[in-house]
Amino acid sequence: MSKKEEQSEATRIALIGAAKKLFAARGYGGVSMEEVVRNAGVTRGALYHHYSGKKDLFQAVYETVEREVTEAIATDALQGHSPWEMSQIGWRSFLDRCRDDSVSRIVLLDAPSVLGVEAFRAVADQYGGALVRANIQALIEAGELEQQPVEPLARILTGALIEGAISIAQSNEPETTRDQMSAAIERLMEGMRVSRSA
Repeated sequence: MSKKEEQSEATRIALIGAAKKLFAARGYGGVSMEEVVRNAGVTRGALYHHYSGKKDLFQAVYETVEREVTEAIATDALQGHSPWEMSQIGWRSFLDRCRDDSVSRIVLLDAPSVLGVEAFRAVADQYGGALVRANIQALIEAGELEQQPVEPLARILTGALIEGAISIAQSNEPETTRDQMSAAIERLMEGMRVSRSA
């Protein structure tokens, strides 16, 4: 990278970092662009050089959080010793992270309404959805799930996880809701698991 490119990237990172903290704390509607600029320590012109406006910046923040969460879940899941164990660790890791403000507020509560459901789903599918598809493929190859098309099941499981996550984000008792959702996902997965006696 040239010096100018390095400075541009540093500015972009500063803007996303500042916006992420503010959006997580107060939500999209409670944050002004002036606050983002001030907290990032950059000029208003620098902000508009990178982003066309508040919604464009929010989309960048949302994608960043999705990427970070997906990478963290994948890292956690790799601690498992089998595809089944990796799957369990993965969905529990995801549900645990739904209690974090950057995930609950930015990803689950604001992104669908600010960006629209289609844009929200497209990003979720690119990150978390890809992880779910890879996991289902691994479970099928390991004989834990019956041979079947991956995509339909991935969409159903992703939908169940997102709905569970939104319930956690909206709950007055997130710990209890997280435990209930985790147990429900586990029952769902166990119900599809190939019998070990078969």
